[in-house]
Amino acid sequence: MPRFKTIAFVASEMKEAEQARRELVARYGEASPEQADVIVALGGDGQMLQTMHRYLNNRIPIYGMNRGSVGFLLNDYREDQLLERLEKAEINVIHPLRMTAYDEKGAEHRAIAINEVSLFRQIYQAAKLRISVDGRVRLDELICDGVLVSTPAGSTAYNLSAHGPILPIDAPLMVLTPISPFRPRRWRGAILPNEAVVLIEVLEPEKRPVSAVADNTEFRDVLAVEVREASDVDIFMMFDPGHSLAERILREQFDY
Repeated sequence: MPRFKTIAFVASEMKEAEQARRELVARYGEASPEQADVIVALGGDGQMLQTMHRYLNNRIPIYGMNRGSVGFLLNDYREDQLLERLEKAEINVIHPLRMTAYDEKGAEHRAIAINEVSLFRQIYQAAKLRISVDGRVRLDELICDGVLVSTPAGSTAYNLSAHGPILPIDAPLMVLTPISPFRPRRWRGAILPNEAVVLIEVLEPEKRPVSAVADNTEFRDVLAVEVREASDVDIFMMFDPGHSLAERILREQFDY
C-alpha cells in the first residue's frame, strides 16, 4: 500500500509557484492539509519555513519543491512521477528551538524557531549582552551587533553567514554564534549540547535596545531571552534519495 495517498499542495505568492500548484492539483488531486497524508510545498526556502511553522503540530511530512530562489530545503521541481518520488523519499526529523523573551514592560513572549533565534541591536549603539548556559554565566559581557542560537538544520543559514560552524543534521547540538563581535574580539561562539538552556541578558537596555527574532517573529526592546530545544516537537522533512538534508549539509562544507 502506498504511504501517501492524499496530497495537500501549498504555494507561495510567486507566479511560478502558483502555476505549479494548479498543474499539480489538476494531475494528482488535492486534500486539505489537515486531512492529507503529505504536504507538498511549492516556492523557496521561505515558503518551506512558513509551511513547517503553520503545520508545526500536525505531524504531517512536508515535501518541498523549488519554485523560488534558494531552495536549500527543497527538492528539484518536476511535475511527473510525484507519487513515486514521495514513496522513495527519505524523511529527516528535526526539532526546533523554543524562545521565551521578556520585554521592558514585563511581558513574556514565546515563539518557535526552526532555523535560529537571533538578538540584534536596534539602533546605532552596539548591543551589550551577558550569556549564561544552564544557569552559569559563561560570558560576562559581549559587545556586538547581536548573537544567535541555531539548530543543526539552521546552521547553514544565517549562522553560516555569521561565520558559525556547520552541524550534521542529526547532531544533538546547538550553535551559539556572535554577530560582528567587538569585545571580546576573538570570541567566535560555542557548540552546545541540545539539552542546554541558553539565557541572554541585555545590559544597558535603555541606552542599547535589543530585539529578539525567532525565524521571522520579532519582539522589540527585550531584556532577556531564554532559548532551549523544543524536543517535544517533531518536524518531518522529506527529500529525494541521495539529496537528504544531511547530504546537503555535508556538501555545503565542501562548497559544491
